[in-house]
Amino acid sequence: MSFVEYGDTIKDGDTAIVFLGHESMFPVKVQHGTVTQTKYGVIRHSMDLIGKKYGSRVTCSKGGWVFILHPTPELWTMNLPHRTQILYSTDISIITMMLELKPGSIVCESGTGSGSLSHALIRTVAPTGHLYTVEFHQQRAEKAREEFREHGVEHLVTVTNQDVCKNGFGVSNIADAVFLDIPSPWEAIGHAKSALKAEGGRICSFSPCIEQVQRTCLAMEEYGFTEINTLEILLRVYNVRTINLQIPDLGKAAEDNSSTAFDSSNPSNQGSPCTNLQQGTVQFKSGVPLREMVGHTGYLTFATKS
Repeated sequence: MSFVEYGDTIKDGDTAIVFLGHESMFPVKVQHGTVTQTKYGVIRHSMDLIGKKYGSRVTCSKGGWVFILHPTPELWTMNLPHRTQILYSTDISIITMMLELKPGSIVCESGTGSGSLSHALIRTVAPTGHLYTVEFHQQRAEKAREEFREHGVEHLVTVTNQDVCKNGFGVSNIADAVFLDIPSPWEAIGHAKSALKAEGGRICSFSPCIEQVQRTCLAMEEYGFTEINTLEILLRVYNVRTINLQIPDLGKAAEDNSSTAFDSSNPSNQGSPCTNLQQGTVQFKSGVPLREMVGHTGYLTFATKS
C-alpha cells in the first residue's frame, strides 16, 4: 500500500480508512490478529480485512457494515491525528495550483506539522519529484518520518529537524517551489530564495494574521521577489432541501373572473377574488447558506523569484 501507488487488495501492515458515513470515518493500521471496535461491532483484521479488495463492504459482529477505503491525501487530511493545526483541501488545492507543481517538481516545506499538506505535495510530485520538509519540533519530525515510512512514500520525502529561520532547508538552487507555514515567515525568505532554482521558482507563505502577511510581503520585496499577491480562500456551504409551497391556482381564478361580471361596489362580490383562488402545493429545491460555517483560515501569499 502507498498513498501514491494504489493497490486493489488489503495487505498486512496497510493503512486503511474505515468508512461509517460521510461524517464518521477513521484510519486503522491493518495487522494480523488485531480487532477494531466500531458502533456496528468488531472488525477482525485477519478474517474481515486482509485479502479483501479496497472498497469492500465489511459486515461487523453486530450485523452492521462499513466500507474499507484505500487511503488518499484527501481522506488522510480528514482523519489524521492532529499534532498541530492543519491545512485542509480548500487551501491545499489552490497552493498546489499556484505553485505550479507537477510530477518531477522539487518542493521545500516548513513546517511539517501533522503532514496534511505534505501528503498532497508528495502525491503531486511523484514519481520522480521530491519533498524536503523541515520541522522545528523533534518529536513531530520523528512522527512524520514514521508515517511517511508506513504510508510507502519515504523515498519521495526527506524530513529534517532544524530551525528553518536559522539553518534553512539544507538544499540550494534546486527547488521549484517553497512553502512556509511558520510563525515568522519573513525570517525565512532569504533561505527560501537560496533553496529555489536560479530563476522562476515560486514561493507561498500561509499566515493567519494580516500583520504577518505585511511583514512577509516587505521581506519578499527586499529579496527581489516579484508578482507578490495575497489570497484568502473562503468556503461557503449551501444546505439544499426540498420545500413545499402553497400557491393559488391563478389560471382558474382568471377564468372565473373573465366569465363572471364583477362589481366591486356590490357588497355581495367583495372578497370574491380571494375565495375563488384554489390553493395548490408545489415542491422545489432550495439552497441556502448555513447559518454558521468555518470562515477565515489564513492568508496565502504567493510570489515569484525574479
